Amino acid sequence: MKSQQLGFYFDPNRCVQCHACEVACKSLHHLESGMGWRSVISLWKGDYPEVINRTVSMACMHCGEPACKAVCPRDAIEKRAEDGIVVVHKDKCIGCHACLWVCPFGAVRFGGDGKMQKCDSCFELVKEGKEPACVATCPAEALHFGPLEKMAELAGAKGARKYLEAISPATR
Repeated sequence: MKSQQLGFYFDPNRCVQCHACEVACKSLHHLESGMGWRSVISLWKGDYPEVINRTVSMACMHCGEPACKAVCPRDAIEKRAEDGIVVVHKDKCIGCHACLWVCPFGAVRFGGDGKMQKCDSCFELVKEGKEPACVATCPAEALHFGPLEKMAELAGAKGARKYLEAISPATR
């Protein structure tokens, strides 16, 4: 079976800023207080009275060539061959923060134990054929998860190829 890169698609036009995706992630992974692997952020543009607010639900992008993996001195970060999900092996992490400095999406977090942690696309749920908790919980269906080709189709023909190239250089 050929492996395929899995990833997220977020539709900002559907998001209602309820933060259910954040809560589902925190709950499923039993994250400590103040910790979050997915963040709903508001982007503001313009001057009064012409102000525009755009919402984005951000998490690890599971990059095609993860910068965090490249700089980890202990090989604690793995890009899984079967699905492209980037996971952290906390038992190998020494908490050096090199991954934090290179992540272009600010997805890397450090908990009270000093070890790196981040979105793992709920790979245990995905392995069971289920959706990640954030996707399953989104009441507005703003979050989707699956093969990048399908996510690009959801994004629409315009910009689909750019999306694939940005996330997974190996698909070129």
